[in-house]
Amino acid sequence: MSRGVATTRIPQIVLEHENDLLSQWIRHQLVTATLRPGLITESELRDQSQRFLALFRAALQSQDGSLEIDSPSWNEARELLTEISKDRARQGLAPSETATFVFSLKRPLFDQIRATYAKDPQGLATEMWTATMLLDKLGLFTFEVFQKGREEVIALQQQEMLELSTPVVQLWHGILALPLIGTLDSARTQVVMESLLQKIVDTGAEIAIIDITGVPTVDTLVAQHLLKTIAAARLMGAECYISGIRPQIAQTIVHLGVELKDIVTKATLADAFRIAIECTGFQIARPGAGA
Repeated sequence: MSRGVATTRIPQIVLEHENDLLSQWIRHQLVTATLRPGLITESELRDQSQRFLALFRAALQSQDGSLEIDSPSWNEARELLTEISKDRARQGLAPSETATFVFSLKRPLFDQIRATYAKDPQGLATEMWTATMLLDKLGLFTFEVFQKGREEVIALQQQEMLELSTPVVQLWHGILALPLIGTLDSARTQVVMESLLQKIVDTGAEIAIIDITGVPTVDTLVAQHLLKTIAAARLMGAECYISGIRPQIAQTIVHLGVELKDIVTKATLADAFRIAIECTGFQIARPGAGA
């Protein structure tokens, strides 16, 4: 069963020795090998430590006196730890470096507990265990929040990479090109479709060339994704050509039984672009060719 504030002197110890705890805690964090320089400044570290220790003390002295960190009295402390953990995840710190922020408070707090219970071995053991349990819970909470924050960063980076890997470029008036490189899965197809449709709206393009030269393999799923993208573009009033059809891909498409009979396909982007120019009514000629 968790010990309440009424049965522990930790709140009193923190209140009476807050300044000493803060200075020792900061000093310990600055010299620890797990804190890499350049990722977090000393001023940031001091500010975060001071704010957390104040909230730590306030939670211990709260009216409900709970040592369970999921209780309302710990809301503000948890919010600050959430903010710190997510910031450190974005800054590129490791999970251990983030959890150490809380765990490193043990040493100065244990020192004060030992001084307080120097003549009471039983009380010392009890309070050390109480402090250990409390800080371990806070440290694990920090670690869990960090992991979630890191997952959010990775997901955002993956989304940005998808968008960067599917650029839609305007080759000519009314002609767009969408060069694809790598595997075309469901998530990427959605990004491809959204990027292409938005560009069609922005430019009023009549033709979009989807170049699959950089797509290593074309299976049934990839073909279905391509057909969905083409169908969506047609609904927006743009026709799609497919370029980059290599011999092995052509054979694969035939073996899969994928119907592309109403879609213009070309071996190279240049060939598809030439057909697109003709379809839009433009002509390209060398200077002086008609002289």
